Amino acid sequence: MPTYDYICSDCNAEWELFQSIKAKPVRKCPECGKLKAKRQIGTGAGVIFKGSGFYQTDYRSASYKKGADAAKKAEKAASSSKSESKDKKTETKSESKSTSTKKE
Repeated sequence: MPTYDYICSDCNAEWELFQSIKAKPVRKCPECGKLKAKRQIGTGAGVIFKGSGFYQTDYRSASYKKGADAAKKAEKAASSSKSESKDKKTETKSESKSTSTKKE
């Protein structure tokens, strides 16, 4: 549950309130009692990891890792073959242009 900052627009009282995300914002000021309190928009809290770190059990299985590595290698091979075919096409185009200019 987050902590929200509130401010009263009538008496300028400021306070923090620990409440659920689903809870409606408080309207009543604890200082003056008027319904002029507004929830402030803040940066929120960062994620805090408690403990000494991650454990081996937090990761995927070994078979999943092997499959992911194989997929990455296949993707790299496919992208390198595409770039090689593009290079060959540009070479043939430049060669045909150079031969056509020599004939003229």
